[in-house]
Amino acid sequence: MKALILVGGFGTRLRPLTLSVPKPLVDFANKPMILHQIEALKAIGVTEVVLAINYQPEVMLNFLKDFETKLEIKITCSQETEPLGTAGPLALARDKLIDKSGEPFFVLNSDVISEYPLKEMIEFHKSHGGEASIMVTKVDEPSKYGVVVTEESTGKVERFVEKPKLFVGNKINAGIYLLNPSVLDRIQLRPTSIEKEVFPEIAAKGKLYAMVLPGFWMDIGQPRDYITGLRLYLDSLRKKASPKLASGTHIIGNVLVDESAKIGEGCLIGPDVAIGPDCVVEPGVRLSCCTVMRGVRIKKHACISSSIIGWHSTVGQWARVENMTILGEDVHVCDEIYSNGGVVLPHKEIKSSILKPEIVM
Repeated sequence: MKALILVGGFGTRLRPLTLSVPKPLVDFANKPMILHQIEALKAIGVTEVVLAINYQPEVMLNFLKDFETKLEIKITCSQETEPLGTAGPLALARDKLIDKSGEPFFVLNSDVISEYPLKEMIEFHKSHGGEASIMVTKVDEPSKYGVVVTEESTGKVERFVEKPKLFVGNKINAGIYLLNPSVLDRIQLRPTSIEKEVFPEIAAKGKLYAMVLPGFWMDIGQPRDYITGLRLYLDSLRKKASPKLASGTHIIGNVLVDESAKIGEGCLIGPDVAIGPDCVVEPGVRLSCCTVMRGVRIKKHACISSSIIGWHSTVGQWARVENMTILGEDVHVCDEIYSNGGVVLPHKEIKSSILKPEIVM
């Protein structure tokens, strides 16, 4: 079985992190975003993953070569020379996706984090006999999204309503699809949208079905949603009683700590924190609702909340970093500095406080 991951473009919403690596390689819960998806696909028997990409394919492939061997799964790239939207990449990768088996293939958006109930999706797809299955998730504020209106009993998709003013339903497209090869015959090699052009056409023929996603879902393509996604992900680990979660007198709630990280005395860590490999957290530090990426040093008595600390950065003694501060790679925050929502580009030293949210070039 095969799968296509829509990697797409420049990841501008997650800058400054994506100035160092392509967005799918940004760490989420201590491993690259895209690895969560590749591991889930491998677990249900997918043998080949195609990455639809238009930006830095060599960086992606070099990085994933190690995982190809480790996970025993074939990873290839299909490179766009111009942005092709969400459907065009399927037409471009047609020869990679179709084989003699006639089996359906998965398509995933690379920003989506969930419990990936892919096995259940295969069973759902077989049971309805349609041409395509899409995963939908229920949201509290459907007016911000495109809503999928379905027949309750069967899940057959009736229509799509973009950002509805009046309530028509609360199910939105979750960015995970299972498609028969015949869907590729409906897609031309040009910039085109699978959500706005291809799916409505299949729905009109009565051959599109939607499965409601069990468990959590988040599009983590921007910082605030990334932090929310981390909370939901760690919460799902807690529900599964995962041994990966840290415990101890200095831990509050759900916390992930890489085994190579060093944590000093008298720290208070959590809830909803991920500490990456080779990090050093000195004594008396307070961390909550934040991600600390590989090789970061946090000095004594610093306090970090609702922020993302990029690779190999340093946060000085008694510094306070909060309110969606994003430090790019190799940023050094001096002692006793306050950052209120600063977005700091890579390789900077911060010598004076950032009192209101701003970008530091």
